[in-house]
Amino acid sequence: MRAVVTGGAGFIGSTIVDALVADGTEVLVVDDMSHGFPANLEAAIGGGGARLVELDIRDGERLTREVTAFAPDLVFHLAAQIDVRTSMVQPARDASVNIVGSLNVFTAAAAAGVRRVVNTSTGGAMYGVAEVVPTPETEPPAPISGYGMSKNTAERYARWFGEHHGLDVATLRYGNVYGPRQDPRGDAGVIAIFCGAVLDGRRPTIFGDGTQTRDYVFVGDIAAANLAVARAENLTHDVFNVGTGQEVSLLELVAAIAEAAGVDPADFVPVHEPARDGELLRSCLDVSRARADFGLAPPIELTEGLRRTLDWVRALPPVTA
Repeated sequence: MRAVVTGGAGFIGSTIVDALVADGTEVLVVDDMSHGFPANLEAAIGGGGARLVELDIRDGERLTREVTAFAPDLVFHLAAQIDVRTSMVQPARDASVNIVGSLNVFTAAAAAGVRRVVNTSTGGAMYGVAEVVPTPETEPPAPISGYGMSKNTAERYARWFGEHHGLDVATLRYGNVYGPRQDPRGDAGVIAIFCGAVLDGRRPTIFGDGTQTRDYVFVGDIAAANLAVARAENLTHDVFNVGTGQEVSLLELVAAIAEAAGVDPADFVPVHEPARDGELLRSCLDVSRARADFGLAPPIELTEGLRRTLDWVRALPPVTA
């Protein structure tokens, strides 16, 4: 079995690469290394199960050459511009990666005759201000950010490729993913940033009043869902939410991180800043479809996931000037 993983040097992508290699799959990682880290791939490449091609998915001609030459059975598409704030102030940049880049990936996959593309999308940013929370896949998309709009467009193109080019694309809409390899010092999610703050003895910063909610899903559960979708036969749907179905506020998250780190909550009181444009007040996913169709194991509990993430952050080398 052979698989291409775009964005495979990132924290989610590299976790999927490791899972594929452990399953005996030969992997080609495609990453422009703008947010990926070579260290994330040391085990996979060092063991001979994967190799890296440094490539921007916006370079469609080269991407098609590399993918068709590798002749994969599967493509896992994770390369993306993921920052909501960037999408609000640089929508053209966001669209060039998430729409044009995705078109190039689908084109390359179709040219290579792959069995399936597992496409990464977003849950919260896709549904916008949803009337139903936890939100099922049947809720119509209503993105309020450029990021959500570009991901919605990529999903529509995925369906179009299926209808007109016979490309089998299954899309996974993630909750807020966290876990080891999400570097708190880089372009990271809130859990990684908060874990870095608590271990450094700093107070966390919350944009807004802290009552906004998210569905926080551990990266290992995301990898398991990707492999389950890739293996499945005769899919009855083309879009699946992947999360926990549990709504957690930022204030609850701060308290949970303090507890997991063994810190007095009084020493980890958040600093509040004005809310940011394009961010939702509530987001939580109904994950019953994926659990029913793929028999996914129960998700890692937040407390356990936070402990694993804190252990990884503690092991990071110190920043040198």
